[in-house]
Amino acid sequence: MSSTDCQFEGWMGLDPSAADGKMVWQKFTPKQWEETDVDIKVSHCGICGSDEHSLRSSWEWLPTKYPCCAGHEIVGTVVRIGSQVKNSLQVGDRVGVGAQTEACLGRLGYCADCASGNEQYCPRFSTTACGTYINGETAYGGYALYHRCPAHFAIKIPDGLASHLAAPMLCGGITIYSPLKHHGCGPEKRVGIIGIGGIGHFGILFAKALGAQEVVAISRRENKREEALQLGANRYIATEDEPDWAEKHARSLDIIVSTVSSANIPIDKYIGLLATDGTLIQIGLPADGSMTAPFAFLLNRRKVTSSMCGSPKEIREMFNLAAVKSVHPWVQVVPMKDANQALLDTVAGKARFRYVLEN
Repeated sequence: MSSTDCQFEGWMGLDPSAADGKMVWQKFTPKQWEETDVDIKVSHCGICGSDEHSLRSSWEWLPTKYPCCAGHEIVGTVVRIGSQVKNSLQVGDRVGVGAQTEACLGRLGYCADCASGNEQYCPRFSTTACGTYINGETAYGGYALYHRCPAHFAIKIPDGLASHLAAPMLCGGITIYSPLKHHGCGPEKRVGIIGIGGIGHFGILFAKALGAQEVVAISRRENKREEALQLGANRYIATEDEPDWAEKHARSLDIIVSTVSSANIPIDKYIGLLATDGTLIQIGLPADGSMTAPFAFLLNRRKVTSSMCGSPKEIREMFNLAAVKSVHPWVQVVPMKDANQALLDTVAGKARFRYVLEN
């Protein structure tokens, strides 16, 4: 298939008002074709809460270049493949593309992170949607009919994993799978997940799939208890409805992953839930300040760290685990034509727990 056969058009953000349900369907010109690229016919694209931030350009550290096309949980079929693609992809393969679309990968000499298989920490990281490639061209996302990207970041999806389930794993899933795996989630670990939403519900699912001894869901109110237990949580903590929660559950967890994107959380009390040598990983991106609790760090040799999406290798591992362990995220499939309303519903917290657009 030639580039002229692909109709590059999709839901475009022309200015920050796009985040208010005002995306416009129109044509766009993808990045210039390189022989290390693939073209993908998009079948599904998950909606991530960060899509709203990208469309609104509300992150100072990652300003949006308009016009833009959101969507970084892309699943589809390879329809064109470059002559220099080295990862064994073939036309017709079903693949997924997550939040990262480019890294240095030897173009400018391998950085330590790319050389060690941690491409997501490469200083030349480029975002899949509403971002900029190393050569200065705009990266357009998956709220569209077709997507073009470097083949290194197009990951083949195993046959046992449905496309609409794989899509939200490409950001929501891998963002929490990566730190769980890296910090040793397994049979002897007691794991807490703060925030039971689009990413947090994946935390319960993957902690169980990795064999955690106990999984504890942590949310502000009681209203998600039943859903968390249905997902597989062993315990549930409602921090605003249980006055003594911090004392009652103190030192009971080995790993905590926080998906909360506000700095206004009781970080010191969360750290207090950790046992000696326990680790809290912050993966939510607060836009309203920073969070510190230095005294809580000193007690019991606790650690507070962070994590960012995941490498292509980790995405492959996650997909294979999901297929083998039958990990089924809670997904609501929405026609691509209804993207504006689905984005508004995501921002309003109506998703249970991810919306996935379908062409």
